[in-house]
Amino acid sequence: MTDDQGERGVNQLAVFLAVAANSAERATPSLRVDLFWHAPVLHTRHYAELCDALGGGFIHHVPDRGSGRNPAEGRSAMRRTAEIIQSAGFDVDPEFWPIDGAADCTQSYAGCSDSPVAK
Repeated sequence: MTDDQGERGVNQLAVFLAVAANSAERATPSLRVDLFWHAPVLHTRHYAELCDALGGGFIHHVPDRGSGRNPAEGRSAMRRTAEIIQSAGFDVDPEFWPIDGAADCTQSYAGCSDSPVAK
């Protein structure tokens, strides 16, 4: 990964978390954004401080490994999240949000999302 890709990945994670913290809708990351989410969530004290700074309380990382996974529904949820991000005035980086229909399997396929119930 290049430095530019790393910076853009952190940026896309930040806008995802900002939307997840401040939206009543369930936010679902792309696989690439979810991979960036895994690093800070392991450092719970700093991650909790980041969530507090975003103003929406702790943003839980909730993977759903249950049955009934549907890749089309996962891609649709990811596209809805990208639309929410755009509606909030943030840029959606197509390398991190492959919403063109030919997307790789997204983490939303596994049901990974924020937890609006916990807010």
